[in-house]
Amino acid sequence: MIKIPTSTLKRLPQYLEVLRQLKRAGLKEVSATKISVFADVHPTLVRKDLSFTNLSSSPKSGYKVNELYNAIEKLLNWNDTSASFLVGVGHLGSALLGYQEFAQKGLSIVAGFDNDLKLVNTVVHGVPVYSALDFTSMAIKESIHIGIITVPPEAAQLIADIMVHSGIKAIWNFTPQKIIVPPQIIVEYVDMFASLAVLSRRLAEKE
Repeated sequence: MIKIPTSTLKRLPQYLEVLRQLKRAGLKEVSATKISVFADVHPTLVRKDLSFTNLSSSPKSGYKVNELYNAIEKLLNWNDTSASFLVGVGHLGSALLGYQEFAQKGLSIVAGFDNDLKLVNTVVHGVPVYSALDFTSMAIKESIHIGIITVPPEAAQLIADIMVHSGIKAIWNFTPQKIIVPPQIIVEYVDMFASLAVLSRRLAEKE
C-alpha cells in the first residue's frame, strides 16, 4: 500500500465534503479547479492530492463526482468500518460516543470504559460502558486495534500503556498530554487547547 503524506490525508476529507454537496446539487462532473475553489486549497495541491486516487480527469469535464467520491473514501479506508474502544466517559467521551458521523467515516466505537462506578454497566448513546479494569481482556478477546483516550491529561500515559499492552495498534489521543509509545504504534493527537489558544490570540489581535 502506497504511503500517502499526512498533509494530503488531512485535506482529502475537505474534498469529500465538497463532493458530497455537489452530489446533493445533482452535479455529475467536477474539475480540480472547482474543487480547489470550494475547498479553499491551491489547485496544484488539489491535483497532487487527487493523483493518489489513480483516476483520470477529462480536460473538458474533469472528474466524475461519484467515482471520485468513492475513490477518496477508499483511500481513507472509510468504507471499511473499524471497531474501537474509548476510555474516559466524561463530558467529551460521552459526546464522542453519541457522534454518529464516526460510523459513516469508518469508525465504530463499540464500548466505553471508565473507573466511575456510576458509569460502569450503563449505556451512553447506545454504547455500553464497562469498568476500565476490563479493557485488556475485552480488547484482546474482540481483537480491537483502535483506542480513543478522553481521560484527564495526567492519566493519559497510563491508559496508553494499558492500550499498548492490550494489543491496540492505533491511538486517538484527545488530551494535551504527549504520550510515549513503541514506534510501531500509531498516535494521532486532537489538541483542542492548541486550537483554542490560536483562536483566542487571533481574536485578541483583531480587537
